[in-house]
Amino acid sequence: MSQSEASTSDEAPSAPGDRPYEIGFILVPGFALMSFASACEPFRAANYLAGRALYRLRYFAETEGSVASSSGAEIPCEELPRERGHLQTVFVCAGGEPTGWNNPAIHAALRRMARFGVRIGGISGGPYLMAAAGLLADRAFTVHWEYAGATVEAFPDVRLTSARYVADADRLTCGGGVAPLDMAYTLIAERMGAAFARRISDWFLHTAVGAADDPQRASTAERYGVHHPALLAVIETMEKTVEAPLGRRAMARLASVSERHLDRLFLDKRGLSFSAQYRAIRLAHGRRLLRQSPLRIGEIATACGFSSAAHFSRSYRTHFGRTPSSER
Repeated sequence: MSQSEASTSDEAPSAPGDRPYEIGFILVPGFALMSFASACEPFRAANYLAGRALYRLRYFAETEGSVASSSGAEIPCEELPRERGHLQTVFVCAGGEPTGWNNPAIHAALRRMARFGVRIGGISGGPYLMAAAGLLADRAFTVHWEYAGATVEAFPDVRLTSARYVADADRLTCGGGVAPLDMAYTLIAERMGAAFARRISDWFLHTAVGAADDPQRASTAERYGVHHPALLAVIETMEKTVEAPLGRRAMARLASVSERHLDRLFLDKRGLSFSAQYRAIRLAHGRRLLRQSPLRIGEIATACGFSSAAHFSRSYRTHFGRTPSSER
């Protein structure tokens, strides 16, 4: 379809005002390319299908020049904005490890834009930088599930949710991946109407638009390959209680089964014991914290429910074949 055909068939309704809605993206080196593309491409497609400039996209970095994404693709960027200009929304996009996101210049730019009245958003790891900039106090927000543990450890008083995206007044956060397609659908529908937003989604073969509060990850049943209700209830509880593990008796009561039957369920359905499954979940959480947080190993041991750093280190080496310090 040519651009002229797209603009003459089922034209988009008139956008409020004549000036394009300006959206900025602050890119942190190593930003997740999939998340970035899912966030910006719907607005590019909106311009194409409307046959006119509904949106203007700008890309920023700490210094002017190209910024490499997670896959090595580079995006030419302007220097961080000093003035609002015509910016309406600014997203910060980050990937990789949170230990590399301590960027005072970006934090200051986000605070500056917020003071100017710009709506501030974060994508994938971007909400972590928003929290570090002090822009998420008393706000509900989300972040990619991989960074949730590090976010809570770094900012224990935040209102973190596991939603795909969250709009809280002038803050907009998104877990990343393909979830920005869902978020963009909502933003375009707010401005241009649901019918036009649906054309954008169809353009990307995105026929099932997710709701904001849909989960980021597959269900516990899909991730662990089990469907027994008692076993699912116990595994879900394990994932929620890594810092203060519950005993076998408490878990059996929760699942309304005997302790012996609970042991049989784990061996039959998962091929490992109750204790081994719980330990694996806690150690996986510890691995994420080692890679993503500046916490000391003793603090990570506590956050994963181990009695000491030595106990955590022994268990970690047995499970992963390397020490916690070498993981870093």
